[in-house]
Amino acid sequence: METATMTKMVNGLDVEALQATIHAVSKDPAPGMTTWRVATQWKGGTRSDTHVDHYMIGGEKVKKDFTIRIDEPLEIGGTNQYANPQEYLLAAMNACMMVGYVAVSALLGVELESVRIETEGDIDLRGFLGVDKNVAPGYESLKQTVYIKGNGTPEQFQKIHEMAWATAPNRHNITTAVALNTDLVIE
Repeated sequence: METATMTKMVNGLDVEALQATIHAVSKDPAPGMTTWRVATQWKGGTRSDTHVDHYMIGGEKVKKDFTIRIDEPLEIGGTNQYANPQEYLLAAMNACMMVGYVAVSALLGVELESVRIETEGDIDLRGFLGVDKNVAPGYESLKQTVYIKGNGTPEQFQKIHEMAWATAPNRHNITTAVALNTDLVIE
């Protein structure tokens, strides 16, 4: 009698494959080294398109082909055709953290029914528009609420929350100063 290999799927993730990746990277960091790249092109007015053509993982180039369309609301001179940079920034953080909640839950064997993350923050346009140099051009703080439901205990969900928060790259990128080195090329 033949036995079929069963992949253990929890929350849509292959737990064994995830554990294998964790094990491999813990033994040798090289396969876990990644590089992310985007190129943004102005499309007129406040419109821009950001193209994603590849990323690097473990020294390997992986091709992609995505376009992220960006605009501003009418009130800031845009056409309101697409989400604005702030909405993409918050969405990117939430989506990154979502991966953490799902993956940590899967690794702990907690099956999720739903996860929702809501994040909001205030920006005073006087800073963005250069009207008042004493006003920050961005967020002073963000408020985030995570709604989670599944077969875990309150203690497990607290651990999941703490681990997802501690390990989310985009949460780190937003809440910690990241050096930005810039070059200007005049064509």
